[in-house]
Parts: sequence; C-alpha cells; structure tokens
Amino acid sequence: MNTNKQPAGREGPGIIVVGGGPAGIMAAGRAGELGVKATLIEKNPQLGLKLLLTGGGRCNVTNSAGLKGFIGAFGANGKFLYRALSVFSSRSLTGFLNSHGVPTRADPDGKIFPADDKAQSVLGALSSYLRHGRVKVACGLQVSSLLLREGAALEGVALSDGSILRGKKVIVATGGMSYPKTGSTGGGYALARQCGHTIVPLRPGLTALESDEVFIKDLQGLTLQNVTLAVLVNGVRTAAGKGDLLFTHFGVSGPRLLLLSGAAVDGFGTGGRVELSVNLKPDRTPEELNAESRAYFAANGGKQLTSYFRTILPGSLAPVFERLCGADRARQCASITAAERKKIVGLLADFRIHLTRPRPLQEATVTRGGVNLAEIDPQTMESRLVRGLYFCGEVVDLDGLTGGYNLQEAFSTGYLAGQSAAGTMDAEL
Repeated sequence: MNTNKQPAGREGPGIIVVGGGPAGIMAAGRAGELGVKATLIEKNPQLGLKLLLTGGGRCNVTNSAGLKGFIGAFGANGKFLYRALSVFSSRSLTGFLNSHGVPTRADPDGKIFPADDKAQSVLGALSSYLRHGRVKVACGLQVSSLLLREGAALEGVALSDGSILRGKKVIVATGGMSYPKTGSTGGGYALARQCGHTIVPLRPGLTALESDEVFIKDLQGLTLQNVTLAVLVNGVRTAAGKGDLLFTHFGVSGPRLLLLSGAAVDGFGTGGRVELSVNLKPDRTPEELNAESRAYFAANGGKQLTSYFRTILPGSLAPVFERLCGADRARQCASITAAERKKIVGLLADFRIHLTRPRPLQEATVTRGGVNLAEIDPQTMESRLVRGLYFCGEVVDLDGLTGGYNLQEAFSTGYLAGQSAAGTMDAEL
C-alpha cells in the first residue's frame, strides 16, 4: 500500500489509528465501515507483519471457547474484556472472515484457523475491510508523539519526519515488545506515558525458561511427552499442568511450559527460588512405581542398575538419573536397598530443574504488562485521562493463554475502539 504523507499542519482525518496489526486494522476498518474518515499509520513497509508469523504462518485466529472461557484465559484481568468480547466475539470474527471469503475450521482442541491454514488469507480479508471503509493507509511512517493542547485536548499526532497529522481521535494499537523485527518495539508505551498513563511493568509472556543445571546440555533436543509439570516458587506449587516438555540448549520450552511460564516469571520478580518439578510417570502412583521397580530388581538381580534406568527412561535422560541418584550404575539390581529404591521412585515423581530467568522479552510470544487497565474505560477502550485517546490490542495490560485468545483480544478491543471513536465523532457533529 502507498504511503500518504500529509504536509505539516494540514487537517487530517477524523480518526488516526497508530499501528497496522490486527487491533489497528480492525479499529480503522470499523471506523471506516461506520462512515468516519480514518487513517491507519504503520511504520513498517506493509501491514500485518506479526500476523503473518502467528501459528507458524497458519494463523490461529481465535478459539471456540465461550465468553466465560475467554475471560478465564486472561486471568485476573479477564473481566475487563467482557464488553469487547460481547460486541465482537469469536463467532463475530469467524463470520467476518467468512464474509470476506475466508472460511475457517476448528480443531478438536478449540483452536480456529483459516481453512487454508494461511495467515495471508486473514490479512487479505482485513485489507479488504480497509478498502471497503475507504481507510487511508500510510505505511513507512512513524508517530513520534501525540499533539496535546493545554487541558489535555487531543489534536492529532506528530510524525518522525517532522510533519503533523491532525485528527479529532487517536487510537493507539502499536502492540507490545515481543518480535521487534515485526515493528513491536514499544512505541505505544511512550505515547501513553506522554499523556500521564502508567505502564504496568513489561515482562515476557508465554515464554521459554532458562536453567543453570549442568545436565541441561546433555538433554538438549529431548522431548518428554505427556508429563506433569509444576512451577514451584520457594517450594510452593504455583501452577501445574500436563503436556510435553522440550529441553533446549538454554533450558526448557514446549506448549505446556509456555502456559505455565507466567508463574515462573512472577516468581523471578519476587527474587524467589524457582524450580520446575516434572513427574515423569504421572499415570503411576508412588506405590505402583515402587512395586514395579521391586519386581524388576527381583527378576533382573544379576543385571547392573543402569539397565533399569535405560529400560524406563529415554536414552539421554538415563545417565542423568544415574548421577542424580548417586548410586553406582555398575551395582547389581539385587543389591539395591529399599531406601535407594525409594529415592529412585521419588526422583521419577519429582524431577527438579532449577530455573534462572525467562528468555528475553523480544523472544516471547506475548508481552505481559502494558497500559494500566484502570486508566482505560472497558466500555469504549477510551483513555480515562485524555478524551479522544483510545488503546487496544497488546499495548494494554492484557495477555492470555495460547490457542487464539490473544488474537481475538486484539480483534475485539480494536473493533470496540474503532466503533466507540466513530460513535463519539457522530455525536460531536
């Protein structure tokens, strides 16, 4: 799309939307649909760069969960989304996409994708929405500040090239801090601070975690399937779930680990000792594990202890277990005592990994923190501090589970912001 630069001081559109991701496109499109002039400003050469990366290019746009499920996916802040999700729900989104020639399908786990598994198709639908609403799109431009008169009256935005774009309403949809190569570099936080908004501290969300355990390098590339994971902070379990765990060169990752990472990041923030407890045999009780190990040792008394570990564990994990148990791997199974067997069983049910920190925010799936929700009206997405200023998408303090929840939040809050801004424009005419 062409860049439409306007000379300094020229009267611009009624609504200016800053940020050309899902939230910004939806906000500008909705304003245009309601007949209000809108300009969408994106600093990248094209719209939707981060959208094109989501779901490995397949674009998990939303989830089939109901309103209660969506609100729950955002934890304590979820209630803020009640209005936005009611105005533009998951069903609204799939209907919107279908009306623009993009049918969707739902996986058994509730994740909803475009039927062709192409993020480009979703971006195409959004681009069509902008065209139908006659939204002006200005790519390759960056907003440096908001234009505010005395009394915090909003007049437009100043651009990094020195020009000014005037408008009655501004919607900030600049995203968070993850994936900076796509343009998510935190510019919206500076705009929010400029007019007195507070920013809830930024942290990585849905992120891999680092460990200083010496055995991590030995386990790199190993995936433990269907194990139970628990995050412990100072020995207290703060989050748990079942799924796969992937060992990397720096620590641990995997879909379930990402979902639990928020509890670990919060633990790091308090300065506490953070550990990951892995139950390698979640379908066995300690009593069953003890009975099975006793039966193995009785039937294979002449074999070395290492044979047992290699029977019940993946190859790269077996030698790690041998070291952690402290037993001589060459000892015969018949010589293993009840106390030693108890230690082995205990380690199978509670394999501890000391965690040191999350991966950098730039690598996180989403950004936790952002513009304080107490300073935004959830009924309209308008700032409570500056009339005519709106926020939507990842720039606000909202982060949800994986599975399409975060994209739906962006679409819903963007839609509500665009609708609200357009509605107040009509009221002022």
